[in-house]
Amino acid sequence: MEQKGELVSFRPDIKVVDCTLRDGGLVNNFEFSEDFVRDLYKANVAAGVDYMEFGYKASKEVFKVEDYGKWKFCDEKDIRAIVGDNDTDLKISVMADVGRTDYKKDIIPKSESVIDMVRVATYINTIPAAIEMINYCADMGYEVTINIMAISTASENELDLALELLAAQSKASVIYLVDSYGSLYPEQIRRLADKYIRIAEKYGKRVGIHAHNNQQLAFANTIEACTIGVSYLDVTMSGMGRGAGNCYTELLMGFLRNPKYRISPVLKFIENHMVPLKKAGVVWGCDVQYMITGNANQHPRTAIAFTGEGRTDYDNFYTQITSYE
Repeated sequence: MEQKGELVSFRPDIKVVDCTLRDGGLVNNFEFSEDFVRDLYKANVAAGVDYMEFGYKASKEVFKVEDYGKWKFCDEKDIRAIVGDNDTDLKISVMADVGRTDYKKDIIPKSESVIDMVRVATYINTIPAAIEMINYCADMGYEVTINIMAISTASENELDLALELLAAQSKASVIYLVDSYGSLYPEQIRRLADKYIRIAEKYGKRVGIHAHNNQQLAFANTIEACTIGVSYLDVTMSGMGRGAGNCYTELLMGFLRNPKYRISPVLKFIENHMVPLKKAGVVWGCDVQYMITGNANQHPRTAIAFTGEGRTDYDNFYTQITSYE
């Protein structure tokens, strides 16, 4: 990978992970058209993307099927309707939340599935359950990663213990650094990524990053982590994702400057699908309310509600969030 004015060493360990359906699905209740999903799959294949996350393996006992599109549940038949046997270099992934997935029932053996990787998501306080779930999925034949959410609210000791437990006791091959609230700055990402890499490498694992764009730093934080050795890089088309969204696929493709990755299919998909989606009224992306919750290191649920109500009283919202007068 060569960039203007400097030579960047080739990194065969880098994997680009498209999360448009999964994180973007949080914006529209996973109600994507068949054409959207099929064209996204084709665009990712053509662009050289390494993994495409189709959505969640959510429990149908916890979530009502009629309230969501099919990618909230990622039934095998629905994925196969899009990818067939997936005779491509692109790998298929799904996310499974601890406590919200009937994994022993809904995650079938890899030998019977077109899915390649299960991404387990957990909070610090559910690490033991996460390890059990990770090891189950690994024993079923899947690649497994682990996302530790909301780490910006965890103490250093809690995070150190969680990382050590996951690295030593789980069969996850990748541990994700997740900026759930979009509150972290590049210098914090650098320090955390260094910690993650140090612990992960001790156990032969890699590190990934999943960034949110509340302070318009998702791209900056992703490339900051990448430059010091983080391998798995999460992106979404046009940054589509919960609230302020995520790292833009098109921005990362431009940064990597690697002939393995091709930006043209991404740009065509944006033109054909993301622009019409926004014109149809689907809302995501950085705005003042998301900057405020990110700056305050708070979950964006209040900013999402603010957006849904069509509010623009930013100063009043800031006062509510921070309790400053």
